[in-house]
Amino acid sequence: MRLWSLHPKYLDTKGLLAVWREALLARKVLEGNTLGYKNHPQLARFRVSSDPISAINFFLQNVYDESCKRGFCFDRSKLQNSKPVSIPVTSGQIAFEGTHLKNKLFRRSPKDLDTLVKIEKLDLNPVFFLVEGKVESWEKIS
Repeated sequence: MRLWSLHPKYLDTKGLLAVWREALLARKVLEGNTLGYKNHPQLARFRVSSDPISAINFFLQNVYDESCKRGFCFDRSKLQNSKPVSIPVTSGQIAFEGTHLKNKLFRRSPKDLDTLVKIEKLDLNPVFFLVEGKVESWEKIS
């Protein structure tokens, strides 16, 4: 499961589909409606937010909006009411995710990689705001 802190506009089609599917699963986990993934590290930052369900719903809303900008709106019926929730994410995490995404795009979408490497400052999914710091403690670095 990868719930990107980066804005979904940087994801290729495969990545956008994956983050939509994985965020829907994350919401089920946060709601207590699944047996698996209960301790997935990507969920830690949502759990410590002021309102975990609103946070994941706001995350999903932003992914949905990006899908519509690309002309293939995801299933709107899967969205729930959301309110803006702000979750901090560290600069080290953003740097890590930027490199991780570049590696993925190198393998599967060189055109999207060419666009991404020209961007100096990456935008975040609006559910997140930037703070200084190292890679997040929940991140699995291989």
